[in-house]
Amino acid sequence: MAFAPSTSKRIVALLYTLVRPMNAGRPFGAQLFLSAHPEDVSRALEAGVAAATILPSKAPSRESDQLRIAFDGDAVVFGSESAGLTNDEMFACQYLVHIPASREFSSLNLAQAVQVVAYELRMCADPSMPFSRVEKQATVEDLEGLYQHLEEAAVRSGFMTPASRLRERWRRLFSRVPGLEREEVNIMRGLLKALLQNGGKK
Repeated sequence: MAFAPSTSKRIVALLYTLVRPMNAGRPFGAQLFLSAHPEDVSRALEAGVAAATILPSKAPSRESDQLRIAFDGDAVVFGSESAGLTNDEMFACQYLVHIPASREFSSLNLAQAVQVVAYELRMCADPSMPFSRVEKQATVEDLEGLYQHLEEAAVRSGFMTPASRLRERWRRLFSRVPGLEREEVNIMRGLLKALLQNGGKK
């Protein structure tokens, strides 16, 4: 993570200066507390806040106004909106992510790319994640009731002849509909019932 020069000094002040002494409870309402002072880190942990001690770096200091923070774990790295990632940044990654897009509209902005990747990661972590609207699935009994209702309407309307293969055809038709909901079956049966009551007789 890189901070712009205009904000890096303020970030350093927050980590090293403002937290001394650490105020009671949750420091600054933060979920993660970083400090070079182990005693403050201990107090943050006791207060139920995720915290870690920042150790002095033994690497030679670089002349830069940026504060760079790296976390030990898997990460998806996105470049800037205008220039993307540098070659060095890409070489530091193990995999490159490609998002298939339409040839006519092949360019995604940064927010769209982040949204797509975040969704795919969430689905990989828990593919059984429920959607906002979950309905009961149609059972075998529900479908058999629909088939009987279709046959009744087809016979009474004269649409189905004795040699007709409609029974086979509508079973094949609905077998190709994945995840048919009970409410959807009830809607079709309600429509058939209304048609039969209002002139379905031949």
